[in-house]
Parts: sequence; structure tokens; C-alpha cells
Amino acid sequence: MTVRDITLFPIRIPLTEPFVISLGPFTHAENLFVRIRSSDGLEGWGEASPFPTIHGETLDGAVAMARYLGKRLIGSPVIDAPAYTALFNRALHGNFAVKSAFDIALHDIAAQQAGLPLYRYLGGTENHTLYTDYTVSLGTPEAMVAAARTVARRGFPVIKVKLGGGAEADIERIAAISAAVGADVPLRIDANQGWTFEEAKRALRGMERFNIQHCEAPINRYDWTRLPELRRSTTIPLMADESCWNEQDARRLTEIDAVDRINIKLSKSGGLYTAGRIVDTTTLPLQVGGFLESRLGFSAAAHFALTSDRIAFYDFDTPLMFSEDPVEGGITYGPGGAVSVPETPGLGARLRPEYQLPSLPQTIIA
Repeated sequence: MTVRDITLFPIRIPLTEPFVISLGPFTHAENLFVRIRSSDGLEGWGEASPFPTIHGETLDGAVAMARYLGKRLIGSPVIDAPAYTALFNRALHGNFAVKSAFDIALHDIAAQQAGLPLYRYLGGTENHTLYTDYTVSLGTPEAMVAAARTVARRGFPVIKVKLGGGAEADIERIAAISAAVGADVPLRIDANQGWTFEEAKRALRGMERFNIQHCEAPINRYDWTRLPELRRSTTIPLMADESCWNEQDARRLTEIDAVDRINIKLSKSGGLYTAGRIVDTTTLPLQVGGFLESRLGFSAAAHFALTSDRIAFYDFDTPLMFSEDPVEGGITYGPGGAVSVPETPGLGARLRPEYQLPSLPQTIIA
């Protein structure tokens, strides 16, 4: 079974409100949906969520790079993840969001042919409900407190808080949020590389009295060799995000005891195959998260999250921020942040027909 044709669907969806991190605000999810059809007539779907400030990729650039890679993928075997991953990496450096969309779509087809839901095809043995956090954007303490109260009222088990606005100001933000929602509500903090090393030390020490599960990406990704020193200076567990893209990064970080946990994102790793290699490389607890993917991309993430007992943290909230839902099938959200994964063969998600109309932007590669 080989790749017959590929269609690219670039889509911009407004968010219900701006999503703000230390690297800047986002008002839209600008994602690339990919449909791959096989020589056997099967159809697989994937999604890329390029973040210019993290990937160095944009939606327009993703379309161009997808054309470039897609031409090379036509006629290739569908069920050979090591081979097509090597093909992608030989042909194009970086561009992991685009590569992940192709990888997810190919895995979708492979799992459908096997007659298995994607998580079982990937080696998972048990489907169970996952529970996502919900994120509070970086802003004024007053706005963040109001948002955190709303998250708590909606019953999410954990509140994720975006920081990176200065050590002292961030301590004040967390103090205000903790007081507003109660010390029994666990918090996850994410600076998105927004602190200097010294700011990170002050911020983390100042937050140790609060109920914080972990801190993601406290300092610049290129300062990863300073993470062991930072880790020794605080009792708050550190989680690698932007400093860990693949198994080589995971190995480097674990060899120097840099972090306590790792955050895996399919649009960061280049897809399910490399994400699995990260799991195999380390014994650390893991989180699966994402960027601004829709329910399609997060369906792949949720299937992947069911493949290892060490994946203990789930950050699947951004589809709940969309002003419209372009996806048919896929994961469903329930009360209290519950996420249910479909049992249908393959990914179980696709782009709704009204987003595939010929009048809308799309590119066919055959």
C-alpha cells in the first residue's frame, strides 16, 4: 500500500479570546490539515499547528514545505514510519509541524488497515478517560484571577498558568490565583522561556509555598545546560518543553539530570514515530500537550497518551478555545476536563465536509 495523493487544507480559525504567552499573543489557530489517500482507497488525516515563535514555521510556509515534502512522499509505502521519517529529515531540516501532519495521517491509514484504533496500533492496551488541564493566559493579575476562577468553576482538575512576565510580578500572579481558587487546586506553570536564569531562581523559590505540580520551560531553550543548576535550586519539578524536540534532546537532558519531566508535542517532535522514540529514550514522567491544534490534532495526541503508563499529564485544552469546530469525530470533552478517545479504527477524526469545499483554499499533490 502506497501514498496515492495528498490534499492540503490551510485554515485560520478565530479563538474566542486572545491566547497570550510570554512570546506574544495569538488571536487565531492557523493550522494545516492534511488528507492522504492510499493506493488501497483508505484516507488518513493529520494536522500541523505551526508556531512562528517556537517552530519558526508559519501557515503559509507550512503549505509551501508540505508541497515540497508531499511530492517526495507520493508512491512511498504507508506502513514504514522509520523510512518516511528518514525521507522527511533528509529532504528538509526542521519543519516538524509539517512533518507531524504527514506522520499522523500515515499512521491513521496504517491503523485503519489493521482494523485497530490508533492507540492500539501504537501499542496501547487500554482505553481510559484522560483529564486535561485548562490554561490561563498571561495578563494582569486581575484578569488572570478572573480566568482562573472560571476554570475552577468549570471543574477542571488542574489550572495551567502562563507566566514569564518578570519574577516578582509572576509570584504575585500565582499568589493571587492560589488565594482565589484555593490551595487545594493544583497549578501547572509555564514560562515559555520568559525568565532569565536569575529570574527563574527567584520566581521558583518564591512560588514553592504554593501547590505547583511543575514548571515548564523556565529559561531559554539554548540555556539547557543550566537547567541542572536551576533544578537543584528549587523544590518545584522542572519540565522540559522547547528544549526537547526529539530523542537526542531527551537523552542529553536526562544524562545531566536537567529536568524532572518532559512535555511531548506531536507538532514539535515531527509526529507519532519520533514521539514514541522520546518515550523509549527516557524513564522520566511525561506530559502530552500541543500548540493550537484542533480536536483532530489532539485526537492523535490523546491516542498517543494511552500508549505508556509514564504519560501522566495531559494538556489538551486549546480546541476548547476555538470559536468554531472544524472536526468530525475524534476526542470528546466531558465535565471536569474529561477527554474520551474513540474506539473506531484509525484516528477516528477528519475535517468536516464543509471545510473541504472546492471553493476553499486547498492544494492537491498527486
